[in-house]
Order: sequence, then C-alpha cells, then structure tokens
Amino acid sequence: MKDVIIIGAGITGLATAHHIKKAGKDFLVLEQSDQVGGVIKTVKEKGYIYEMGPNSGVIGNIEVNHLFDDLKDDCELEEANDNVKKRYVLKAGKWEALPGSLKAAVKTPLFTLKDKFSILAEPFRKAGTNPHETLAELVKRRMGQSFLDYAIDPFIIGVYAGDPNRLVPKYALPKLYNLEQEYGSFIKGTIKKSFIKKTEEEKRVTRGVFSAKGGLSSIIDAIMKRIGDDTVLLNCNDIEVKPVENYFVVSYKDSEGRIVELQTQKVISTIGAWGLDKMAPFIAKEKLEKIKALHYTKVIEVVLGFDNWQGMKLDAFGGLIPFKENRDILGVLFMSALFSNRAPKGGELFSIFLGGVRRQEIYQMNDSQIEEILKREISDLMQLKEYKPDLLKIIRHEWAIPQYEADSGERFKAIEEIEKQYPGFIIGGNLRNGIGMADRILQAKTLAYEVINTN
Repeated sequence: MKDVIIIGAGITGLATAHHIKKAGKDFLVLEQSDQVGGVIKTVKEKGYIYEMGPNSGVIGNIEVNHLFDDLKDDCELEEANDNVKKRYVLKAGKWEALPGSLKAAVKTPLFTLKDKFSILAEPFRKAGTNPHETLAELVKRRMGQSFLDYAIDPFIIGVYAGDPNRLVPKYALPKLYNLEQEYGSFIKGTIKKSFIKKTEEEKRVTRGVFSAKGGLSSIIDAIMKRIGDDTVLLNCNDIEVKPVENYFVVSYKDSEGRIVELQTQKVISTIGAWGLDKMAPFIAKEKLEKIKALHYTKVIEVVLGFDNWQGMKLDAFGGLIPFKENRDILGVLFMSALFSNRAPKGGELFSIFLGGVRRQEIYQMNDSQIEEILKREISDLMQLKEYKPDLLKIIRHEWAIPQYEADSGERFKAIEEIEKQYPGFIIGGNLRNGIGMADRILQAKTLAYEVINTN
C-alpha cells in the first residue's frame, strides 16, 4: 500500500513527486516509456547543446524560483540574456521588431495608421461580456485587425502553434482576459498593476525567459537525484486504475509482460487527455468524452546548427511568422543567442517549428520534404548564402500542444465532478491549468499539497 501513485514522469509528475518526497510520504511514479522527463530531453552533440522538446520557460510564478532554490546544489537557473527583449515578426518578407512599448507601437510599420489610433483609444472601450469570445474577436474589438495579424497571431503561433480564431482567452490566456474584466482595459490594467507594491518574493517573478545551465534535462536529473531512482518505475505498459472501496488498485504490465498490481490511497494522473480513458475506464463515458475532446496540435521541431554562421545578425529571441505571411514555417528561435555554450565558438543553434493548427498537412510530409522547406525558408529568411547545416535533427510531436478552446469549461467541470465522485483520484497534466513550464511547476506543487494536506 502506497500513500500516492503518480502516473507520468514528465516535469509535472516529477515535480509533484519532489514535493511529496519532501513531505515524507511513501510514493511511486509509473512511466510508460523507458526514460524520465516526458518531452523534456537535452542532447549534447558535436559541440551543441539542444532540446528535443520545450526550449525554455518563463518565470511566471514564484514556484519556478522555489523549485530552483530546492535544486540549487545540482541545477542552476539560467535566464536568457538581453537578446530576449527583442522579438522579430515577419511582414512582407522583412523582419520587424515587435514593439515593446506604446510609443514603439505608434511608430512600428507592423500596424496600420487606423489601428495605431485604435490602440491609443483602447483604454476608453467597454469591457467584453461574452466569456467564450475568441481571442481574435477580443483583439479586433479592442486593438484592430493589424494588431491581431502582426502582434497577437505570431505570439499565439509561438506559444500554442494555434489559431486565435479558436482559442478562448478565458481559458487560454486568463491573465489577459482578467485584465480586461477587472480593469476594463489592457492598457489601464497594466498601468494600474505596475503601481501595486510587490513583496521581495513577488519581485523574483520577473517574467524572464529561463532554461537551466546545461539544458532543461538538468532540472529532471536534479529532481531524480532527490527523489531516488527507486521511486520511478519505467516501461509500465497498459497502466489501469480501479477504485476499490476506500483505496485504488493500479495495475500495469512490466517489460516482460507480467501484470503487476499495486494498492494506494491516492492516484495523481499527469498524462494527456488522449490517454485517460484507457487508464481510468471506470470514469463515466460522457465525462471522458468532454475531456478527450481536447484538441492537440501536431508540430514538427527542427534543430539546426551551423559551425560557422554566415547569415543575418542574431540579436533577438527569434523570429515569428504570422499566418498571413503564408510561409511554410511558424518561426525560428535563436537558441545560441539566448543561452550560453549552446553552439561551438563562431557557430549558431536554431530551433525551427512547422505545422501547428492551421498547417497540419505539413506534419504528414516526409523528412526529405521537410528539409526542402528548411533550405528554401531559412536561406531566404536568415539571409544565408549557403545552406549547409552541420547539425540537423527533425523531431515530430504528435501530441504537441493542447488548445484551450471554447469546450475547455466543460472539460474543467467534468474533471471537477470526477474528482468529487472518486475522492483520492486527482487529474493533472496539461489538459488543465495552462501549458507552459511555469504552469506545470505550479500545478505540481498544487497537486502535491492536495494529497499532503488530506487524510
């Protein structure tokens, strides 16, 4: 009998285990694959350090700092350098810096004159009343079409690989939604919040882009050192949970095909919505359907390295490409311009993304077709006379990013009802509470304390 069984050894599951370990609870983590970390995987090759999943996070809550505080002996926070403050957006085949202030927004060629006046008038518009208004509708109402096309659309492509015509701010961008609902305006809300006095802890929430020295896998390695290898079981296939009286039976097939059964007081699931029905068949079908309706977009991530870079100056976070520009890639991150020691001296490292909600057909292309797109797009966009990468990795993410669309409220309600019906069965993961790394770290602490503070 274990106090807690956690299903899934990604960042959410492992960070949850870290907090449960600190509380002195007896737990196990079950993972279907043969390695920990989920989609987080750092590779060191040919003088490059690159990621095969998420490339960075944002220090969006104090829990990120607290986790690094806990892991400080084995893992060091690395904040991106000042290049992160500049972000390029493509317009008419030319990179333009995304404005970072109201003054810059008035001067930028990204927005029409009409919408520049619209931005200035934003504080005087009424707040919206439709909680299921799409992001596109919200932005056009408050800021104008060109602001949607060349500011919000590339931002959403960079975060969700999504479509602002489908994402609902109440669920996908709750801070933005609440800014309008509480203050009546994005600009007024931002100004008023800037005058709120912060504690020393709150000042640490810088909203800065972060990684870890040596790559994000350093976080996973440091957590594993603290919780112990014996607390995580790998190659657990066909994991299934069954409620039995006042406890749960969790079964799985091991690497030799034997069925193993465990008993536990509490189960925490951190897997995706797509796997919940097989793992928890006891849940009513109508509730499972509301959760499984969650739309995940497919994304191709490509790592490119050049030992001797001969292209444009890399003085930014990267470049994002609005859907309106009709290109075959979503954007480029300048990884070696952001973090130290990511490429050999004189070289550069990039992460390029393709596919997304509106270009799912690209995911079906073979590697040769993807390479042709890269050669054409990177040569043009990055002012590269000769396209000869010294490192090229094509990574396919079938269940890349969940899209928080209009049905999200029904999904959250179904989860709440399931947890109420089956006390001790807790549903986490990126199907709720946000998709970013900071969201996952915050949720992990919340999940852990939910079991620590209940009998």
